[in-house]
Amino acid sequence: MRTMVLALSLLAVALLCPATATLRVGAFNIQAFGDTKMSNEEVAGIIVRILRRYDVVLVQEVRDSDLSAVTQLMEQLNSMSSSPYDYEISGPLGRDNYKEMYLFIYRTDTVSVVDTYQYEDPQDIFSRAPFILRVSVPHTKVEEFVLVPLHSAPHDAVTEIDALYDVYLDIVSKWGTDNIMFLGDFNADCAYVQRSDWSSIRLRTSDIFKWLLPDSADTTVGKSDCAYDRIVVCGAKLKRSIVPNSAAIYNFQDAFHLEQEEVSQARKPGAQTGAEAELPRAAPAEGLPTSAWY
Repeated sequence: MRTMVLALSLLAVALLCPATATLRVGAFNIQAFGDTKMSNEEVAGIIVRILRRYDVVLVQEVRDSDLSAVTQLMEQLNSMSSSPYDYEISGPLGRDNYKEMYLFIYRTDTVSVVDTYQYEDPQDIFSRAPFILRVSVPHTKVEEFVLVPLHSAPHDAVTEIDALYDVYLDIVSKWGTDNIMFLGDFNADCAYVQRSDWSSIRLRTSDIFKWLLPDSADTTVGKSDCAYDRIVVCGAKLKRSIVPNSAAIYNFQDAFHLEQEEVSQARKPGAQTGAEAELPRAAPAEGLPTSAWY
């Protein structure tokens, strides 16, 4: 039996486009992503194959202070794709000695970065405060929107998810847009967020926000059944741009025909699969090569 040292969670959403062309957005939690993961050829290959599904993807739990693993990942990704990829990455985030980074990888022929900023978290609520990305996607109906990542500390999940409402207010004040997508491993279910907790979470109680995955979704690959990973959108233009029924769980275990032992070996119980959705792209301008769209 092969040993697959791979722990991850994956979610995505697609934005509307004409015919079959969509722009796919995802989030991907790789447990302790760094040199160890990239030195395993089989694991690295699966990670690259998964990331190639997306036009823009959030990678969580990056622990790579010198960015050597990120550099290797980008080299492999670009060597296997006709569409060039680039990235934006946060600084190390976290309390005490444990730090993680948020990494956004995107196709440069479909997505461009307009601006970024690190949420200041004035009340020190977040273990890993969002590193916020404003992107231009000119060939979609929404044209531009904001990505807000969250990998919550499990036992602080209720407080952190609620505080995303304050992040929303900060973005509206700073950039004057409410077309925002919150995504990541929220730890938003089971022991960490229970049914009785939802009434105290403004991101859930306000009708400004649309949660794209049901609470019944299972974003885990083990024996647990929990909807830890979420995508939440706001802004009329962005809400209208989501491809209907495109928000779904992407189960890499099934996609790559992995045995449970291969997935579970050397990782913590309860690691997630994730989810995805899409935005539609507008028709390409006359003379634009179709290769720029796929």
